[in-house]
Amino acid sequence: MRIERQPGFPAPGRPGLFWLGQAGFWIETGRHRILVDPYLSDSLARKYAGKANDHRRMMSPPIAVEALPRPDLVLVTHAHTDHMDPDTLRPLAERFPDLPFVVPAARMDVARERIGESAHLIGVDAGETFDPLEGITITMFPAAHETLERDAERRFVFLGYGIRAGGFRLYHSGDTIPFDGLAEAVRAFRPDIALLPVNGRDAVRLAAGIPGNLTLPEAVALAGAAGAAFLVPHHFGLFAFNTADEAAIDAAVRVAAVPQILKPVAGETLALIG
Repeated sequence: MRIERQPGFPAPGRPGLFWLGQAGFWIETGRHRILVDPYLSDSLARKYAGKANDHRRMMSPPIAVEALPRPDLVLVTHAHTDHMDPDTLRPLAERFPDLPFVVPAARMDVARERIGESAHLIGVDAGETFDPLEGITITMFPAAHETLERDAERRFVFLGYGIRAGGFRLYHSGDTIPFDGLAEAVRAFRPDIALLPVNGRDAVRLAAGIPGNLTLPEAVALAGAAGAAFLVPHHFGLFAFNTADEAAIDAAVRVAAVPQILKPVAGETLALIG
């Protein structure tokens, strides 16, 4: 497989990835279209207006919510608003009442509140695998957004998703830091592409209630340990208080061989060839 950069939104039927900002991606498998963690509104800027971390966007949404075509499936990794955004997901559910939304079962109550009581919600947990569409298999992984948090029923609060579609396998970690067993579990899935956060973590952000993620070196190490040919970093460039050094990403792109690092660009498709 090789990956080429092409302008604009992925054409239907042509496999590719389109970055929506933060952890959001539109994934065209060639047969189906999968939407992951879209944050296309300013709901957090309104919520935190006038506060220290005001959540003003550093980049505009590459596509408006109302301009999104119908995906075949929506995956939500956890209930933080930049991943489970009511101002993005509820309008989708209203436009497409039969659209399935896959959400952590541990946060089903929040999902119903934000996406809609009548929305088609599918609750899942780490360790499960299911086939939501013909030719698509989804595997759920645990994620540790600082901790491996579980609810009272021992279901994981934070998830990652492995997507097997046609001739490729893609792993979206959700928000996570490294933890014992993660690399081994992902390696067993054998992803071709790893979509991993790179904004890191520190005591200052954690004290302000901002849980952390992989650093760029940790993301490179995880993708390499998992055997992924490509690493697509994300979770940078949206909020000034919780981003990554893009110069460091650019430098890593220039020197990395395996995995090859492909820095996503808003408004551009990473087309999967072969």
